[in-house]
Amino acid sequence: MPLTDTACKNAKPDVKPRKMADGGGMYLEVMPTGSKYWRLKYRFDGKEKRLAFGVYPEVSLSEAREKRDQARKLLKQGIDPGLAKHIAEQKRALESANTFEAIAREWHQNNIEKWTPDYGTNILHRLTLDVFPVIGKRLIAELEAPDLLDMLRKVEKRGALEISKRLGQTCGQVFRYAIATGRAKRNPVPDLKDALKPVIPGHYAALDAKDLPEFIRVLDRNDARLYPLTRQAIRMMMLTFVRTGELINARWSEFDLDAALWVIPAERMKMRKEHSVPLSRQALAVLEELQAFSGGRSLLFPNQAHPSKPMSNNTILFALGRLGYKGRMTGHGFRALAMSTIKEKLGYRHEVVDRQLAHAHKNKVDAAYDRAKFLDERIVMMQEWADYLDALRAGSEVMPGKFGKAT
Repeated sequence: MPLTDTACKNAKPDVKPRKMADGGGMYLEVMPTGSKYWRLKYRFDGKEKRLAFGVYPEVSLSEAREKRDQARKLLKQGIDPGLAKHIAEQKRALESANTFEAIAREWHQNNIEKWTPDYGTNILHRLTLDVFPVIGKRLIAELEAPDLLDMLRKVEKRGALEISKRLGQTCGQVFRYAIATGRAKRNPVPDLKDALKPVIPGHYAALDAKDLPEFIRVLDRNDARLYPLTRQAIRMMMLTFVRTGELINARWSEFDLDAALWVIPAERMKMRKEHSVPLSRQALAVLEELQAFSGGRSLLFPNQAHPSKPMSNNTILFALGRLGYKGRMTGHGFRALAMSTIKEKLGYRHEVVDRQLAHAHKNKVDAAYDRAKFLDERIVMMQEWADYLDALRAGSEVMPGKFGKAT
C-alpha cells in the first residue's frame, strides 16, 4: 500500500533500520536514531543501486514522489539518475565558486597582504554593503555592463559619487582577476565610462590658517564636552598631521619617548613604507596625559565600548562637527592645513613638508630621495609648528618668518 503522510509522521524507530515501501522502488528508511530518509532502489546496467532523496519531513512525501518520478523518467531514457544527480551537484558547486562574490572574496584575500589593514577592510566593507547584495550571487561570466550600471546607480542615488566611482574600479579589478584565472572572458567595466555621473574633483574640507586661532580656543574651551581621549586625538592630529587611520591605530610600542620619535610601521602606512614622525615637546606632553587613559593598553586611542579595538574612524569627524565645524573641517583636513601654513608662515620648502606628510612620490627623481634625508629638518620643523600653535593659543601676532626659515 502507498504511504500516507500520517504513516510517515507516526513511524517509530526500531533497534534496526526498517523500510516503509511507497511503490516504484521508493521507501522511507527509519533509523534507530529516529531519523527518516527517503531512498529509491533501482537497477542500472544490471546492477542494483540506491539514490537518496533527502530527509523527512524536510522533504515531504509528495516531493519525494516527484523526485522518484523524475528518476524513473531518466531510467527510461537510459540515464543513470544517480550519476545525473552527481553531475548536477558538481555543476552547482562550480557555479557557486564562480559567482561574483566568491571571486571578489578570493581576489581580496589574494591582495590583502599588500594593503594596509584599514584599506583592505574598507574595500571588503564597500563590496559587502553595495555590491554583493545586488550582483554577488550572479555568475561573473554572465554579468554585463547593464548589470553593473544598475548596481552603481543605486549608489549614485545616495549622492555617493566618489564611492560609486571607486566601486566601479574595484569591480574592474575583480573582473581582471577572473579573466586571469579563466572564469570570465571580458571586463564590462570600461563600457560604463560615459554612463555614470562624473565626479567633480575636490579636496577634504580644511580650515584656512586664519581660522586656526579660533579653532584652538574652541577646542580648549570644549563647550561640546568631548570625551578627553577624543580631544587628545584631535590635538595629536594637529601636532603630527598623520592620516586618521594612522593615528587611531597607533600603538604605544611604536613610540620612543626618549628619542621623541614615533615610527609608524610599513604595514600601517598607505604607501607600505615605514614613516618617522618627530615629536615636539607639546606632542610628548599630550602623550604623557594619554598615559592616564590608555597607558596600560596596547592602543593609544582604544574604543570606549571595545578597548581591544581602536577608536572609530568617524570619531574625530563627528567631534569636529560637535565643535561647530561640520562641513568645514575633517581629520584629513589637518594635513592640508599644516602643509599650507608651514610653507606660508614658517617658510619651509615643499619637499620637507611633503616628506613629513608621507605622500607618494610622483616621479622617479622624487622616489630617489631617502625619507630620512630630511629628518633633521623635520625635527626642527615639527617643534616650530607646535610652538606656532602655542603662539596662536596665547593670542600672539605671529608674522611670517617669525620663527625663521629652515635652511
